[in-house]
Amino acid sequence: MAHVSVRVLIADDQELVRTGLRTILDAQPDLEVVGEAADGDEAVRLARELRPDVCLVDIRMPVADGLEATRRLAGPDVADPIPVVVITTFDLDEYVYGALRAGARGFLLKNAGPTLLAEAVHAAARGDALIDPNVTVRLIEAFAGSAPTPPRAPSSPLTEREEDVLAAVARGLGNEEIARELYVSLSTVKTHLGSLMAKLGARNRVELAIWAHERGRGGRTPRR
Repeated sequence: MAHVSVRVLIADDQELVRTGLRTILDAQPDLEVVGEAADGDEAVRLARELRPDVCLVDIRMPVADGLEATRRLAGPDVADPIPVVVITTFDLDEYVYGALRAGARGFLLKNAGPTLLAEAVHAAARGDALIDPNVTVRLIEAFAGSAPTPPRAPSSPLTEREEDVLAAVARGLGNEEIARELYVSLSTVKTHLGSLMAKLGARNRVELAIWAHERGRGGRTPRR
């Protein structure tokens, strides 16, 4: 069977950064950079033309910033969204919270390193999400309180195990890490995540993490 690469579009206004990201991604056997954009408008145009599997989008760009580009590519009103991973130099950038709200599937610092970068792209491509674990809690706690509307109440009470999974998501853990920590199977973790998203009206685990921190659920210790 032919090997299928994950196709990536890079959007950053600094040529040096784009070159660095391309070098890292193209060095991975299953990742392929299919285009580069220097501003938000160009990113949206190229993404709609090329239909990459994932867009890596810098927050601070001219013409249209990363927040606007993310909303146009992955926002709640987009009929056929393209996964977006936000990358930034600033771990407390005032736009990041908005980018997550706009539909971004991940958030990484530019110094995250090749392994985490590849993991974030793969996670976004398969419909999952990854937030740089070094900044997850600090970032979301800093901006969760500035949400224009209070977090919605769950449609039905969360179970004890759902609370454990939610807290792990809020700490930036991936599905396999959650499974190991809670001594459950990967399929069980996915079942809990599906239930959480349904109860909280969340589209992805990024929104779950934001909800958890808005409700003060991020520091929960799992029940054994």
